[in-house]
Amino acid sequence: MITYEDFAKVEIKAGKILSAEKIPDTDKLLKLFVDFGPISVQPVADISVEGVPVAKVEMQEVARDIRQIVSGISMYFPDPQSLVGKVCMFVTNLEPRKIKGFESNGMLFALSTEDGKFSLLEPNKDIPEGTKAK
Repeated sequence: MITYEDFAKVEIKAGKILSAEKIPDTDKLLKLFVDFGPISVQPVADISVEGVPVAKVEMQEVARDIRQIVSGISMYFPDPQSLVGKVCMFVTNLEPRKIKGFESNGMLFALSTEDGKFSLLEPNKDIPEGTKAK
């Protein structure tokens, strides 16, 4: 058992898979590039009256949080391209880890059973990348 405080330390976010490819000379590993949404945004312009700000006009993305994640799910996706565009849930605050020489910066949430059933954890279609689980 862990405490609620321990569990609250785990950051779980929706991420959109941008690319997926099999890692050569491995049976299970895929290399994914995943978009976790904007890192920061800034206003394009401020509107002020007599030096007092009254409105911000349009927000512009400065950068996106795109990470490489290595996942052992190749056996469930003979065509890794079928993953591209999917929004799935990931743990995003794990320390980076090298797997077969590739740095992994997160962990994909998935379920599997003893008899080979498998499922990715995918949020509803209206949940954008970067949304944190609560």
